[in-house]
Amino acid sequence: MAYLGSLVEAERPRHRPFLIGVSGGTASGKSTVCAKIMELLGQNKVDHRQRKVAIVSQDSFYRVLTPEQKAKALKGQYNFDHPDAFDNELMYQTLRDIVDGGVVEVPTYDFVTHSRLENKITVYPADVVLFEGILVFYTQKVRDMFHMKLFVDTDSDVRLSRRVLRDMNRRRDLEQILTQYTTFVKPAFEEFCLPTKKYADVIIPRGVDNMVAINLIVQHIQDILNGDICKWQRGAVNGRGLKRAISEQGELQTGTSSVPGKRVILEPSSRPH
Repeated sequence: MAYLGSLVEAERPRHRPFLIGVSGGTASGKSTVCAKIMELLGQNKVDHRQRKVAIVSQDSFYRVLTPEQKAKALKGQYNFDHPDAFDNELMYQTLRDIVDGGVVEVPTYDFVTHSRLENKITVYPADVVLFEGILVFYTQKVRDMFHMKLFVDTDSDVRLSRRVLRDMNRRRDLEQILTQYTTFVKPAFEEFCLPTKKYADVIIPRGVDNMVAINLIVQHIQDILNGDICKWQRGAVNGRGLKRAISEQGELQTGTSSVPGKRVILEPSSRPH
């Protein structure tokens, strides 16, 4: 009977999940935004096997370093913010498998040994999948897979202070942290991450502190979970749908980006940028 049940499960038609990319610079609050979305949807208290929303991190797809690269990494001399630091082909194939609606094994990366652990993260089929990372929009074939693209836009000084505090909690040397930031992190952000902001459907200034933006995104996801999954598969619900929702909320603090056709969630401010 158990075998028959597994056969029925295998034959059950799969639906393609709604894939949301979440990008932004280091310590911009990408993971926090994703966690807040999960919390507001009540998905953080649901068993992983039953969740309708799943989160996958680009950090899982760092390449295994050679002994020479590991030696550099221990000294803060390896560029983890460069596109070549990621196994982009594995990342693409894993996303393809996730979109196909199956159970997928995602690598677990160990930042101490800079290698992959034997234990993997199991991602079960979900209606919505959030994929977050600094360069998730950099490679076109990966970027084109997203049905919605979000960019968390946080002030560079705030991001630096967060990164310093985070890395010092990991018992890293302050001088090494700042040297790595000025040598690799900041230049890589300006060259590789920041230019991908133009691809975003929605830009979220201040990250999780911008609850206007978060609530609109949560509502859009909730609409999908409540039955609009078939509509977006026909092309009626996507990033453009969210931009229309933002436009209709004219009384909310909204604005227009410099990219034609984009709607950006903003708040009025006289502060210099």
